[in-house]
Amino acid sequence: MADKKSNKPQGVVYSTNPDFAYNYGNQEEQPTLPPQQQDLRVMLDKKMKGGKKATLVTGFVGTEDDLSALAKQLKNLCAAGGSASEGIILVQGDFRQKIMDFLVKKGYKVKLSGG
Repeated sequence: MADKKSNKPQGVVYSTNPDFAYNYGNQEEQPTLPPQQQDLRVMLDKKMKGGKKATLVTGFVGTEDDLSALAKQLKNLCAAGGSASEGIILVQGDFRQKIMDFLVKKGYKVKLSGG
């Protein structure tokens, strides 16, 4: 499976044109919305971690740096590991209520999602 964030050209093998410049299709990141305009979903997931519980926060709109900063705050709050990429924050363990309370205090619109 090809890496989506790879800087390698996808589909171009060779070009005889000496002036050829491959367009990587880099998309500009969206600016980070203020917390009042974010619509976040908090859910419990057992599929991504091999049956272990993990709390997912989805729906974040903004830069990867801001996403990483929020993920770091959530991981520190829960004293757990996790990751953040493509608008999704994963925190290892079942911390739905703790994360929801923290995000509401920060001013985010948060809903509990899933079963």
